[in-house]
Parts: sequence; structure tokens; C-alpha cells
Amino acid sequence: MSDTKKTGQNTRLVVGGRHKEWTHGVVNPPVYRASTCVFETYAEMRARTAAPNEKKLFYARKGTPTQWALDDALSDLHGGAGTLLYPSGVAAIAGVFLSLLQAGDHVLITDNAYEPTRGMAGGLLKRMGIGVTYFDPLAPIRPLMTDRTRMIFTESPGSLTFEMQDIRDIVAAAQVHDALVVVDNTWATPLFHQPLAHGVDVVIEAVTKYIGGHSDLMMGSATAGERTLAALKRGAGHMGQTVSPDDAFLALRGLRSLSARLRQHEDSALKVARWLRGHEAVADVLYPALDSHPGHALWQRDFSGASGLFSIILKGGDYADTAAMTDGMRLFKMGFSWGGYESLMVPSDPTPVRTATRWSADGPLVRLHIGLEDPEDLISDLSDGLTRYGRHLNGQSGF
Repeated sequence: MSDTKKTGQNTRLVVGGRHKEWTHGVVNPPVYRASTCVFETYAEMRARTAAPNEKKLFYARKGTPTQWALDDALSDLHGGAGTLLYPSGVAAIAGVFLSLLQAGDHVLITDNAYEPTRGMAGGLLKRMGIGVTYFDPLAPIRPLMTDRTRMIFTESPGSLTFEMQDIRDIVAAAQVHDALVVVDNTWATPLFHQPLAHGVDVVIEAVTKYIGGHSDLMMGSATAGERTLAALKRGAGHMGQTVSPDDAFLALRGLRSLSARLRQHEDSALKVARWLRGHEAVADVLYPALDSHPGHALWQRDFSGASGLFSIILKGGDYADTAAMTDGMRLFKMGFSWGGYESLMVPSDPTPVRTATRWSADGPLVRLHIGLEDPEDLISDLSDGLTRYGRHLNGQSGF
């Protein structure tokens, strides 16, 4: 890992993973496309076979300098002992579950978790004989913990309904039962939140999103401390998890500009969110960076910034009213994922996927990702969309 502990975060983004022996005098680590790696001597082959996880060429599934550079950079930013790379964010979540849990274990999962996480818990984990309990993200978890509780899986804020969780309190509760704490940190990235510093065991990122930043790659990562790193490496090896060097190169390229992009996402999101908060068609804006958000104090305590993703609750309305808004947008496109340079919107109903809590809202929920366009243009687009929404809901008088 690069010796960057005394440098600032922006510097670490630029220099992380750029070892001379991997770059050979060029700025970016080259793309090492490989499968077979050859050995000069039998002794060298035996030595590499005895230590396949060392960052020396062994077989390309174990990595090349392109993947190792990304591993080092992410580990440095999170303050972790090492990072495992997976072909998607969902694959990273599955890799962590399968590497750290076994039949008979019990896992607590926040009720506002990413929907594919819940699907995995109700399918894969259930078939493995692993018990799952969902918990209210706003309530203490201690009463739900048992002697079998091996892991607490959190996502703060949740990437649809944006409740904040007290990670420090969750870590304290986990320590009583010697349970592991895993955080999906995709919303904040390592720039705005470092969960390992609060005692978390594993931090998951959907590299697809802000780290990649350009909507052109799929990848996930799991950064761990010493307590769990060996098990994650073992599990990734057993499952054959790896990423292509081309995608690792794209992720590294995105990482270098992450700070500049994320600050613009944040600045624009705050402008748009504040404007939306005052609009007569909007019942609520679910964005922890706003002082009106119930979790704002936790966000201020633990985070150093906010990304460009939040949700709004519209007043009244149903599917047809929401479609009148979304189907005529000029800049906001409808599409899954987020974290790229473009603005996105996705209408969603959290009701079917909540089990520990009941979702109740004044009207439809629409999740927005604020991209890198001029915020004034985004506000104009939203203004026209909300006017269409109001007219469809209330007739030509609108709101």
C-alpha cells in the first residue's frame, strides 16, 4: 500500500496504488490482460504456489498490477487491511455473506437495505440455513440479538428511504455478542464516511456507482480489517471471484476525479433539494444533509459530506399522476443505478419490501440522482415535471 497516511484525502486519491514496480514509469497502472502467468524456474513456481495471495504474478484470477492498484487505493482510503474486488455490488454483498456466515448463524439486516440484499437473504441465505431478522433502522438492535447472531448488515443512509443509523451504537451492540458489522457505504463513498474507523468489520462499495462515475462499468468491493480479511480472501478464491483488468482500469480512472465530482454532486444536490423542499407539490425531501431530515445530527456527526442521491415524497397522486411527471422529463432520465455524471429519477414504492417497519407516506416516492449538469437546468426540468404532476392530479389548476 502507498505510504500516504500523512497526506490529504485528495492527494491519496491521486497517488493511491501507483507503485513504480507496477507503472514502469507511466502515470496510470497499465491494463494487464492475462490468464496464464509464467515462471522462470521451478523454485519460483513453488514459492508463488505457497503464497498465492501475495501481490506477485501467480495466475490472473489472483490479480495483476491493474487490480492490485485498485485494491491498494481503496484500502488506503478506507483505512483497511485489504480489499476484495467483485464483478458487481451485489456480488460483493454475496461474497461477504458466503465468506463470513455458515449454516445455523443468524444475521440482522436493516429494513431499509438495498432490495437485492433482501432478495439474497430470502433466497440464498435461507437455503443455507442462515436465519435472518430485519430491524427497524431507527430502533435499538440489542433486543433482537441472540447467541447465534454472527453479523449485522447495515446501510446508512438507506439508498431509497434514507434513514440514518447510529453505526457506533450498532458496533457497541455487536461487540457484546462478538458479532461482525458490515456496512454498505455506496452512498457516501470513502471520501464522506469511513466506517472502519468506527469499529465496522467490512465496508462494501458498489464501485459501479460514484467510484466508477461514468456509467460504464460493473464492480463491487469489500474492504476489511485484519479480523475478516483472510476469510474474505478464502471465500473469493473458492468462488472464483475476480474482475477484468479493463474494468479495474476504468475504476481507477474514476477514482482519481472522485473528489471533484462528488463535491459538485453534493453542491448541486443541496441546491435542488432546498428548492424542492419549498415546492407545493412536494410533501417531503429525504436527504440527510438537510437540517429538516430526522437523521441530520447523525449525518453531521459521522459524515463529512453528502452525495447526490435522495428521494422526494409527492403530495397525493398515484401511478398515472407520477407518469405525467416522469415521462416528459428532458434531463432526468429513468434508469436504475446512480453515481454517474447524468441525472436520473426512479419512482418506487417501498411498501412491499418493508417487513420490520411499515412504510407510510403522503404520496408517491421518487428517487433522484443529481448529476453534473447545471443545477438551474435541473430545477427547471423538475419544475416543469411537477407542474405536469399537479395538473394531472388536480386538473388544469394544478397545485
